[in-house]
Amino acid sequence: MPKKILVIYYSQTGQLKDIVKNIAQPFEEKKDEYSVTYYNIQLKKDFPFPWPSDVFFNTFPESYLQIPSEILPPPEDVLNQKFDLILFGYQVWYLTPSIPIISFLKSGYAENILKDTPVVTISGTRNMWMLSQEKLKVYLRDLKAQLVGNIALVDRHDNYTSVLTILRWLTTGQKEKSGILPAAGISDEEISGSVKYGKIIEGHLRENNFKDLQPELVKNGAVEIRPFLVRVEKVGNKIFTVWSNLIIKKKEKRPLLIKFFKVYLMAAIWIISPIVLVPHILMTPILWFKRKKQREYLQGINLK
Repeated sequence: MPKKILVIYYSQTGQLKDIVKNIAQPFEEKKDEYSVTYYNIQLKKDFPFPWPSDVFFNTFPESYLQIPSEILPPPEDVLNQKFDLILFGYQVWYLTPSIPIISFLKSGYAENILKDTPVVTISGTRNMWMLSQEKLKVYLRDLKAQLVGNIALVDRHDNYTSVLTILRWLTTGQKEKSGILPAAGISDEEISGSVKYGKIIEGHLRENNFKDLQPELVKNGAVEIRPFLVRVEKVGNKIFTVWSNLIIKKKEKRPLLIKFFKVYLMAAIWIISPIVLVPHILMTPILWFKRKKQREYLQGINLK
């Protein structure tokens, strides 16, 4: 009897859908051995794409504070099967798994689907996903899922170029290269190349042994850790905690506070972040071993 694979994802632009389909390809090619089911999470009231700028920034507090929206029920073939493996694709919004993903995880459906099932998480992001993955690990643990692997595909352009290209993509729908700016998002070569991760996962599922899956994925480039971005994420989480709680509590001042937050966020990216980079570089010799240990942890699947 074929082993059952479930692919869960939410994708506005189609990029994450392409990623998970490529990773699932080795299973699709062996239809006598595997049955693949796709579950695209759908919100009762979906978010727009392209995003109007005001809507994009107004989504911040609910995103960061992990406040769910209502989702449509998953299809019957998702609810009424027990799967042998789940490929779990997710995006990061404001240093946190996206609202659709959080909404699924906090729904009444998630535990029934995820419980006692091996899960490989797959993220497609600009570049900061590390602490978001830590938050996702907690959800998976509480839902009694078995996290056996993680793949993190990112935009390889520098931090500032990727800010410009992702904002252009999200607010205008234009992904393609224009002027001096390259195409937005993860490169087509990296997306198509992600098939190799599916082959690795398929080999471990065939042997019913996921013990060494994550080290093999890491060895093949599935997870890159940039210590400076980890530092930026840590600082960002502290600041986002203050801003998000302030906006939620001061409901009558929300429109004004969102405008202030937008200005602050742009300043943080273009002014504060370069300032933080200098001491980060200077401290490299002193913190080398600490950062090495941090990198090894974040490349893994265990939860502290």
